[in-house]
Amino acid sequence: MSASTAASGRSPIPDAGPLSLSAREPHVPADRLVAEMVPPPRFDSVRFDTYIPDPKQPSQTEAVGVLSSFAGGLGGAHASGSGKRRWFGRAKQAAPSGPRGVYLDGGYGVGKTHLLASLWHATPAEPSLKAFGTFVELTNLVGALGFQQTVTTLSGHRLLCIDEFELDDPGDTVLVSSLLRKLVEAGVALAATSNTLPGKLGEGRFAAVDFLREIQGLSAHFRTLRIDGDDYRHRGLPEAPAPYTDEQVTKAAYATAGASLDDFPQLLDHLARVHPSRYGALTDDLTAVCLTDVTPVPDQSTALRLVVLADRLYDREVPVLASGVPFDRLFGEDMLNGGYRKKYFRAISRLTALARDAEGLVNA
Repeated sequence: MSASTAASGRSPIPDAGPLSLSAREPHVPADRLVAEMVPPPRFDSVRFDTYIPDPKQPSQTEAVGVLSSFAGGLGGAHASGSGKRRWFGRAKQAAPSGPRGVYLDGGYGVGKTHLLASLWHATPAEPSLKAFGTFVELTNLVGALGFQQTVTTLSGHRLLCIDEFELDDPGDTVLVSSLLRKLVEAGVALAATSNTLPGKLGEGRFAAVDFLREIQGLSAHFRTLRIDGDDYRHRGLPEAPAPYTDEQVTKAAYATAGASLDDFPQLLDHLARVHPSRYGALTDDLTAVCLTDVTPVPDQSTALRLVVLADRLYDREVPVLASGVPFDRLFGEDMLNGGYRKKYFRAISRLTALARDAEGLVNA
């Protein structure tokens, strides 16, 4: 440490410069893709007893009780029988009666992901026999492994949790519906959540109906749990922090060990060359992401890739410091009013939260 640095009290600037997401081309083996299907780090420690129900919303207390019982009932799933894993030890025994899946229906911010992760933690099975991922992660897994290999890989699981089941892409919905049908036949229990769209009156009342219709023939396997509470759409989008200058972002990147520094348009181009299933690995070991020249996203394909990256950064709680336009101007009005608007609202919300987390990097 130099005398001037010591005298100023500032942290020393690392000898090496910042990393670059655009220079990374991770190879992710199939076993890692599946092994990483666990609740994200921010939900590592959540449990049913850490979920605090709103006393004004009895449906929240009811959901905790139902899900706790559901988790306890999965302890005997997939006992060995005739060389195959089944619900019971003998292949000839009847399948368990009643729904073998749960669907958590409710708006933003009522704790559905907390409850879904708590279900994963409470299910009495080794982590390797439970899978947790978003709808997008599941479709990316199929894209990386192929449909049949995904069926084979997940069929030995006791539980598959799907967070943020999305109904905005008919092709993906049919794909996942077909996958779930195969997994149900193999004895895998299912749990899913889906967010209602902000700004659409009555959406909450119909979300469950839409979900059960779109999973094509699987509705009998699901029990719907309505979770009421303060809805995200009543609060509106959070205001994004004002962006910093290129100089401030660059200086912070050089002063932060483990940070990355990328030109935003160049990063968007790079994302087109990396399979979305690898975006998690793209962010390995990062302490912060610094972006210069953030501009509105030019097209929908690029926007959807950015949504996936935003999800992975949010899951890993990686702060994002940026110059250019604020994050609430990333997507044009046509995108925010289009069929994928739920994804874009979520990305804005998550990037805004990460931008607030990054404020301490400037002048640190």
